Amino acid sequence: MSLKKKQLPKLGFVYMDYVMRFFDHSNFKGWPNKIETVTYHWKNDKARFIREVKRKKIDVLIGNIPSTAYETFREIACELPNVRFIPSMDTQFSNKSKENVTRFAWKYDLPIPKTYIYYKHDNADKFLQKCEYPKIIKKSYGPSNYGGYFVHKVDSYKEARNLYDDKKYHPQYFQDFVPMEADIRVMLIGHKPVCAFWRRAPKGEWLTNTSQGGSMDYMDVPENVLDLAVQVSKDAKAEYWACDVAYGIDGVPRILECATAFAAFPYIRDWIGQYIMWSLSDGTFRKPHMPMFNWEELSKIEPSILRTLRHIHFGKFSPSFDGEYFGKKKKSYGGKKVYLHKLDEQYPVLDVKRRWSEEWPSEKWNFQDNLAHLNTSSNKKKKASKAKAPHPTKDESSESAQEAQITTEELNDFLITINGIGKKKVKNIIDHIGSADDVIGVLHQNPTILVEVKGITKKLVAKIEKAWKKLLK
Repeated sequence: MSLKKKQLPKLGFVYMDYVMRFFDHSNFKGWPNKIETVTYHWKNDKARFIREVKRKKIDVLIGNIPSTAYETFREIACELPNVRFIPSMDTQFSNKSKENVTRFAWKYDLPIPKTYIYYKHDNADKFLQKCEYPKIIKKSYGPSNYGGYFVHKVDSYKEARNLYDDKKYHPQYFQDFVPMEADIRVMLIGHKPVCAFWRRAPKGEWLTNTSQGGSMDYMDVPENVLDLAVQVSKDAKAEYWACDVAYGIDGVPRILECATAFAAFPYIRDWIGQYIMWSLSDGTFRKPHMPMFNWEELSKIEPSILRTLRHIHFGKFSPSFDGEYFGKKKKSYGGKKVYLHKLDEQYPVLDVKRRWSEEWPSEKWNFQDNLAHLNTSSNKKKKASKAKAPHPTKDESSESAQEAQITTEELNDFLITINGIGKKKVKNIIDHIGSADDVIGVLHQNPTILVEVKGITKKLVAKIEKAWKKLLK
């Protein structure tokens, strides 16, 4: 069912002083209502920003948050429980640091180079004295995408020691060196690959970044790389996403980076805008059709022209005389010949809905702020004063213990105890909200949303809210 103009959510763009804008109004061509803008001015601007969002009655805030503002915006999101952030703050967890990318990969058992994270620099030094080389040392946390300038290859303990003494990186984050053929950037919208390209290092070098002299080409990205990127996007619950995948000389793809903040051609930002409009409007706007391997054809256009192209539309395959003729074109993919239009069925555009549960709460996962330098006696006192801070294990490379969670069965048992709610209404609630975790998130943040569920009245919501507060006491 499509929504009328008055029923559409009110949109707002998140802008920030000194930060390049990913979206503007032209990316949301055809949206009938005014799209607001709210600019964050840094320093102590949180309270004013929240007041402006409330005053403008914004329902959906759209935009990427840079790493240096990420924790502040988690706090802002908690103060605005009725406002949906696109991408969600949980999806943007990987934007903050390379450490966060690693912890995300560890949680979902995604292939990455063997990684070590040390907050105790003395322990890191002991390990570096006895480990095998080469190692890749990276600056984990900072204000921008570094283009390879804060990624270093060291071939001995002496080189590692000199680098850390000079750079003062904290935490000390490093990885095993993986010999690779190239790395591949994959961009996705609604979990569907929409652009992918190889980045190859200059002869005799190992960095593939184009800013460091690497070259690009768009042809024949392997199936296992695209499949991995889709899986990572789904694990991140991302409306739009980009992965950098190391394609090892052993043929194994490994995640290097992933985030919602990435360089993209203007037409890709247009596609993201079209996708968001479709998703938020219950079909009032058309879902963009972005055929598989469109990037191979578009890459044949002169780059200077490609960088200016806007609002590109592709027609869907439909059998006709001409369609039958051109539909015979096949591509070698995954070890066999396939029709290109058939790959669109294998890689569909999926509608990413809002999730109400919080997967990466900062109280637990903000290691960068919760753990200071831990290699001196004075810092041991600081550590003792932070009793709630997570404590890494001996090699400091595993996650902290998971907190106990309410199970689906326990949620069912709780809701059925409320007069007027039976098994059918419980199922309606979970199906509408998305999952048991999301229902719990709604109960914590904004129970009034439950009136959207078929059969749930305001009177029932009041009963649910009262029972939930009693349960939590």
